[in-house]
Amino acid sequence: MSTAETLSFPPLLDGHAAAGSPLEEAVSAAARGAEAGLLLYDAVAADVDVALVLVPEVSRRSAAQMIPLAGVAFQNALGALGPSEVAVHLAWDGRIMVNGAECGRVRAVAPSSEGDAAPDWLVLSLSVRATSPEGVDGGKTPDITALDAEGCGDVAPLDLVEAWARHALNWIRRWEEDGAAELHREWTNLAHGIGDPVNIGGVEGTALGLDEDMNLLVKTPEGTRAVPLVAQLEAPTS
Repeated sequence: MSTAETLSFPPLLDGHAAAGSPLEEAVSAAARGAEAGLLLYDAVAADVDVALVLVPEVSRRSAAQMIPLAGVAFQNALGALGPSEVAVHLAWDGRIMVNGAECGRVRAVAPSSEGDAAPDWLVLSLSVRATSPEGVDGGKTPDITALDAEGCGDVAPLDLVEAWARHALNWIRRWEEDGAAELHREWTNLAHGIGDPVNIGGVEGTALGLDEDMNLLVKTPEGTRAVPLVAQLEAPTS
């Protein structure tokens, strides 16, 4: 089991325990010009909370593909550390589903950029409930869960931080070298909610899947529409 003092990250990542919110601190550091690879994590919380600074050299639309990539990396990480029977699925809006219930989510924050130009930076955030908070009960709150409620109580949050960082970096390398096709296939195999009714981005209909750019295709009475993934990039709050 890793501790804050023993965490080990690949050479391209610069990992540090955050004093407060990893996402907020990473966004602040990125806005000040932090280099790509800065990784901040909560070393004391009972849950998984980690943020990674990236400096994209691709269009804003392509950079948004880091959101599904981060979800796939978490599935890979938990798959390596947790029981084999635990099922992880990914919702297009960033939610992480464990055994059919929401357990966490992926977010991405980036400053505005002109047109589809590459943003100056992007912060990728992963937060996952590792322990059941008060009020979360598998019988009473079937749509919300935590890792300990799904048989993963022996998986330490910091071990997941380490594993997620390694898998995320590996997927980024593959994405840079080979494009989004492999990520598209992997995410589709883990997709949650395909075939279900959706109302997202002002588009209401039935989720059909993803186009080649990982935008969500929705069947509406007027025809099939694509909800852009880039719309999920959040703006900095300050």
